[in-house]
Amino acid sequence: MAEASAAPGSLLCRQLLLALLVLILFCDACQKVSLQVPSHLRAETLVGKVNVRECLQSASLIRASDPDFRVLQDGSVYTTHDLVLSPPRKSFSIFLSDSQQREQREMEIVLEAIGKKVLRKRHTKSAALKRSKRRWAPIPCSLMENSLGPFPQHVQQVQSDAAQNYTIFYSISGPGVDKEPFNLFFINKDTGDIFCTRSIDREQYQEFPLYAYATTADGYAPEYPLPLLFKVEDDNDNAPYFENKVTIFTVPENCRTGTSVGKVTAIDLDEPDTLHTRLKYKILQQIPDHPKHFSIHPDTGVITTTSLLLDREKCDTYQLVMEVRDMGGQHFGLFNTGTITISLQDENDNSPYFTENSYFAEVEENRIDVEILRMAVHDLDLPNTAHSKAVYTILQGNENGNFKISTDPNTNEAVLCVVKPLNYEVNRQVTLQIGVVNEAQFSSVPNSQPPTMCTTTVTVKVKDSDEGPECQPPVKVIQSKDGLPAGQELLGYKAMDPETRSGEGLRYKKLGDEDNWFEINENTGDLRTVKVLDRESKFVKNDQYNVSVVATDAGGRSCTGTLVVLLEDNNDHPPQVDKDVTICQHAQDFAVLSPNDADGPENGPPFVFLLDNSASKHWTLGSKDGKTAVLRAKQHMDYNYYNVPITIKDRHGLAAKHVLSVRVCDCTTPSDCRMTSKVRDRDAKLPNVILGKWAILAMVLGSALLLCALFTCFCVATKRTVKKCIPEDVAQQNLIVSNTEGPGEEVMEANIRLPTQTSNVCDTSMSVGTLGGQGVKTQQSFEMVKGGGGHQTLDSVKGAGQGVLEAGRYTYTDWHSFTQPRLGEKVYLCGQDEEHRLCEDQVRAYHYEGRGSAAGSVGCCSDRQEEEGLDFLDHLEPKFRTLAKTCVRK
Repeated sequence: MAEASAAPGSLLCRQLLLALLVLILFCDACQKVSLQVPSHLRAETLVGKVNVRECLQSASLIRASDPDFRVLQDGSVYTTHDLVLSPPRKSFSIFLSDSQQREQREMEIVLEAIGKKVLRKRHTKSAALKRSKRRWAPIPCSLMENSLGPFPQHVQQVQSDAAQNYTIFYSISGPGVDKEPFNLFFINKDTGDIFCTRSIDREQYQEFPLYAYATTADGYAPEYPLPLLFKVEDDNDNAPYFENKVTIFTVPENCRTGTSVGKVTAIDLDEPDTLHTRLKYKILQQIPDHPKHFSIHPDTGVITTTSLLLDREKCDTYQLVMEVRDMGGQHFGLFNTGTITISLQDENDNSPYFTENSYFAEVEENRIDVEILRMAVHDLDLPNTAHSKAVYTILQGNENGNFKISTDPNTNEAVLCVVKPLNYEVNRQVTLQIGVVNEAQFSSVPNSQPPTMCTTTVTVKVKDSDEGPECQPPVKVIQSKDGLPAGQELLGYKAMDPETRSGEGLRYKKLGDEDNWFEINENTGDLRTVKVLDRESKFVKNDQYNVSVVATDAGGRSCTGTLVVLLEDNNDHPPQVDKDVTICQHAQDFAVLSPNDADGPENGPPFVFLLDNSASKHWTLGSKDGKTAVLRAKQHMDYNYYNVPITIKDRHGLAAKHVLSVRVCDCTTPSDCRMTSKVRDRDAKLPNVILGKWAILAMVLGSALLLCALFTCFCVATKRTVKKCIPEDVAQQNLIVSNTEGPGEEVMEANIRLPTQTSNVCDTSMSVGTLGGQGVKTQQSFEMVKGGGGHQTLDSVKGAGQGVLEAGRYTYTDWHSFTQPRLGEKVYLCGQDEEHRLCEDQVRAYHYEGRGSAAGSVGCCSDRQEEEGLDFLDHLEPKFRTLAKTCVRK
């Protein structure tokens, strides 16, 4: 019984062991994967993709049991060469192993070939059938982004109702098939099933618009092309990230609560307006973390302040570690972090203050432009800005302006200088109060009182020194009378020794005395006149004459002062007037006299004008305004020079007599008058000639003898018979038209005809006669004046026996020998005459006056037309106007 019972027990154990082994083997095996593929596969064709991570998470080695296939690490299965599935079902295994944990897994892959249809040809009668109008639209389809497969993954199936009657083949085209990305989709041409060969990234391709086609074996298309739209469903595969890698915000210190600091932005590449891109912001950490000063709005990303205690002097920079998470901030959402830097802007919320409460300095008296003290200050605000740069002010103790304080731009220290000399004898110590502020206005801190100005005290000790004399005041004024004679004493300039407060021991010396009016006493500094003081001197300005004096002590130190001599006016100058006066009768028949008085206004106008009795017959003189007078002729005066004596008195009766030289001229302005000086010279000399009784007797006797000689000549001339003078060359004696342009005769010796003085030809007593009563004038003799002596004729020079030629002609040689030396002599005498009296009626020298003329050639006068105006005659010079008046009167 025991053996019988033992046998069933051992059998049970063996069954349990077998079941346990089967269970272990089942656990090592992975899920079987079936893939539908075409029956003919080319080399390196993607067969499909399996999820190897589900089978073995840490697989380090992946291989296929069939050499016709190879497997990549991501589970993609490719053919190694061209392959035909026959029979239509084929299987192989994929072995996965983990070398570290020594685990192995096996995944079975089954390939099923898509079967072929039996071709059914269209009947002949059906060739005339038309396409069906009914659309063969499939159900809308979408693809999941980042799908794990297995691949090829079935997407959709299209079928045509024409497949009931014909053998239909299906095909597709569009992006993902024959356009980028290529070979993403393919279709079973027999069944119409559409497959996807690999996973898709929605951020790269959001949708795929395809077209499906149904055709028969002979190419007939019973259906219209069917549009297919495969949309890719978004997968939350992109974590949001901050837009800027480095973000820096600034905010003023001591700002109010709720002040906006800045806004952070993040980017999520997933599909917009979905839960995958709904972002939430959060501050993870603040550095330094205490106290908390900032907060962020979770939806907008705006950072604001939450405290009034932002003080740059305590902490000038804060860092915030930020987090942005999608899926509305849920814990399973993707997230990213970033760091934000916040800098605090400085405000002038700290006043500068001196490092010491009081300062001490020394300076010698009379020193200027010397630095005596430097003072440093502290300021907690940002250095080298207007919030920390100091401005110093002397508040008290500088009433006399002896000190100046400034700021050193490099060290920000106060620099105290002496700009005006200090006097030890006046003040031996000076106390200054100095304050300091910033360049920028103080920024008040909320809920706090504005600070007061920081001040300090500076004590300046003045050191005594042996100084020179003082000239105080620098300018001293003394008064003196005008016309003070030489040798008079005047109070001089007085200097003082500041040590003794007296002028003993000082020596004085003149530095400046333009006209040398004074001499100075070396010991007292008093002045003595060496000339008569004249207020009207050119060296006197505004009734003041300046004398510069230097005072020197025994040590050689000196000072300089100015003594101003103020001259009181004395009526010692009578009125004076310009003695040359011109009256232009064409413009006005009077002249204005404007005298001046060198004395001051109190001794000047109004003036009194008096006309001498000898001149009152022809002239009138009337005062105009007490400063000027009008001189006018009582009747029309000839153009000439006239002497008019007048008397002018000032307000106190000081008078002066003047003889005016009045020039009455034919002009419009005095500068136009061209009257020569002969008349004035003659009139000026005649009154000075005094004739004695013997001179008068000689003149009377000379005049009687001259009358007797003239009477004798007249009696002899009346007894002679006067014959008519008929020159041979009558044509040359007649007046002819002179504007002819014809050629003239060549000048030869034989052509020069000179009239003779022979009695058988013409009367010698006549210089001009008439021919045939026609008024033809003939010149009987040529006379030349030699120097200033008597007259000589050509006949007198040649002699009586040589003066007549055969036909009453003189040769050219005789004429040339007569005129040439005399003309040269006249030119020489005119050049030696300084008063040019001989040039009035003698030969004149003319010089070259430049190129061209605004009037043009004289010959143009013959071309003037009668219709041209003669307006230029209305604008002639004065001498031509006189000629015009004479012609009009005649």
